[in-house]
Amino acid sequence: MNPTNTYILADNQDITREGLSSLLKKRDAHSEIVVAGSCAELQTTLRKYPQSVVILDYTLFDFASVHQMLNMKSGADESAWLLFSDELEEFFVRQTLLADPSIGIVMKQDSSENILEAIHFASVGETYWCDFADSVLKNSVPHTKTITDKLTASEKTILREIALGKTTKEIALEKYLSFHTVNTHRRNIFRKLGVNSAHEATKYALQAGLLDLLEYYI
Repeated sequence: MNPTNTYILADNQDITREGLSSLLKKRDAHSEIVVAGSCAELQTTLRKYPQSVVILDYTLFDFASVHQMLNMKSGADESAWLLFSDELEEFFVRQTLLADPSIGIVMKQDSSENILEAIHFASVGETYWCDFADSVLKNSVPHTKTITDKLTASEKTILREIALGKTTKEIALEKYLSFHTVNTHRRNIFRKLGVNSAHEATKYALQAGLLDLLEYYI
């Protein structure tokens, strides 16, 4: 990506847009700043400015899901994206960066120097992760060896299906197993991994390569 000076502000907080505009103009008086107030507007603006930097507050925007955001970004492959929010859930950060590690993240409470650095990285096609995002990705997912040592081949198969969002009944029907057998596998998987939900188990499946990210987000 060639350096760009076109920025799309996808943030529905007036004070944030004003602050960002001021920072961008101080950084480069020739910056072109465009505001997108909805997903539809962002899609239209990206078609007009395909090589822009998108500065997005996901928590204040009208994306229906992480999946929708990732799909829009993948369809605008010449653009660079920087997430810029007051607060982001660890699970959201983990999902996003595992699916597309080129997305930058900086927090609104970070210093202006860090925010400017993140914007600069995005403008030259590089990725900036703030300390919070970096720590979430580094510390949240166990090593692959952990899962391969703990689970049987059958349990890995069931875990893969769980990670794909299938219910116990659906897995039983597709694998020609009884509901009781699948439910027993499920309980054993959760116990061995020390997790309490399908979301927590899914991170193990992703890290172990039991499914790829494209399968996960379809």
